[in-house]
Amino acid sequence: MLVADDEALVRAAVRAILARDPEIEVVAEARDGQEAVDAVREHRPDVALLDIQMPGLDGIAAAERIHRELPGTAVVMLTTFGEDDFIARALRGGADGFLLKADDPRELLTGVHAVAGGGAYLSPRVAARVVAGLRTGGPDAAAVRPLTERLTEREHAVLALVGCGLSNAEIGRRLFLVEGTVKAHVSAILAKLGVRNRVEAAIAAYEAGLVGRGRDGGR
Repeated sequence: MLVADDEALVRAAVRAILARDPEIEVVAEARDGQEAVDAVREHRPDVALLDIQMPGLDGIAAAERIHRELPGTAVVMLTTFGEDDFIARALRGGADGFLLKADDPRELLTGVHAVAGGGAYLSPRVAARVVAGLRTGGPDAAAVRPLTERLTEREHAVLALVGCGLSNAEIGRRLFLVEGTVKAHVSAILAKLGVRNRVEAAIAAYEAGLVGRGRDGGR
């Protein structure tokens, strides 16, 4: 994976945390957004961990470019800032996860594994803010339900499990599907809903009432 932060001490601390997990290998570091994009192009890591405020190209702009040009790399934002505007901009930009530097280090490992497996991950404090926004109406909540009517019954089930934060592999085990089939369903869902990533799809699932109201895809 890639670690991008303009502070060398932060990069060293993050690497030390990631080194606790033998399944995670840091293949590159970057000091700003442009270096991060270039490193992703060169190394094609499964996950890019980006700070938001970096000189030159910031983390959100880098996330947008990586999502657009190199969709095989999942993007997680790791930042000091948990303001709603940063969260919304990051998710709209294509980030698959959002973590705070003040979170428990175990959240970092959990989040990296989640997005590497095709899932999405928000730290509990970030998720609470997102859900709170949805409970007060949320953007485009009324527009989501008609879009979900375009989905097949199987796609509804997959979307509900995406909304629960499950990875493709976990959804496959739940629905007795191979992982490639789940990935194809997720791609079709993103296209039909007009969303750009799994986090936006998960929010759409909540807005449509598929999760959070006693429904979770069959559990």
